[in-house]
Amino acid sequence: MAARLNQCGCDRIKGDDGFTLIELLVALMIFAMLASAGVLLLGNSVSAQAQVKARLDDMAAVQRAGGALAGDLGQAVPRITRTESGTLAPAFWAHHEAEDQPVMQFVRGGWDNLGDLPRPSLQKVEYWVRQGRLERRTYAQLDGAAGDQPAALLEDVEAVALKFRDAQGKWRDDWTPTQPDLLPRAVEMTLTRTGEPPVTLRLLVAPGPVEKPVIEGAPGA
Repeated sequence: MAARLNQCGCDRIKGDDGFTLIELLVALMIFAMLASAGVLLLGNSVSAQAQVKARLDDMAAVQRAGGALAGDLGQAVPRITRTESGTLAPAFWAHHEAEDQPVMQFVRGGWDNLGDLPRPSLQKVEYWVRQGRLERRTYAQLDGAAGDQPAALLEDVEAVALKFRDAQGKWRDDWTPTQPDLLPRAVEMTLTRTGEPPVTLRLLVAPGPVEKPVIEGAPGA
C-alpha cells in the first residue's frame, strides 16, 4: 500500500513540473497584451508632453510679443519723422487693411547705445503683419533711413484689429488726431490666429502732448 502511494505521489509531482502548450499560449497572450498597453501608454504620454510643450511655447511667444509691444508703446514719444521718400509721417500712425503698410508706426525713447554708436537714443519702430507673421521692424535713423530686417514675433496670424483710446477716454477704431504729434492714451490689439482663440492685448502709451481744445467761432476753428 505504501509503495502504491509513493508511486502515485511521484507521478503527481512529475506531472506538475511543466506547462502545457495551451498554458504557454495564454501566458504569451497576456504578456503581449500588457506590452501593447505599456507601449500605448508611453506613446500617449509622449504625445501629451509634446502638446503641452507646444502650448507652452506658443504662450511664451504671445507673452514675448506683448512684452515687446508694451515696452515700445510705454516709451513712445511725440516725434514727427520723415519716410524714405522724404514725406512727413505723424508721431503715431496706424493701418490694418493690407500687408504693404505697417500696422503701427511710432517713435520710442530709451534706446540703449552700449557701443557708443553715432545714433540717437530715439528709435522708429514699426509692426507689420505679413505672410501670417507679426513682425517688428526698427530704423537706425529717424528720418529718411531704410528699415532694418524685421524680426518675427508671432506665427499663424490671420488678422489684427486695433482700437485707440483718446485723451477723453473714448475708444476709436482708427487714429486720425487733429495734431500730427498726438499719441493715443492706450492701444487695444486683437490678434486672430489659425486654430487659436483671439488674443486681446491692452497696452498703455506714454503720455504725449495734450490735444488743444477747439473753440467754436474762434479764428481758425
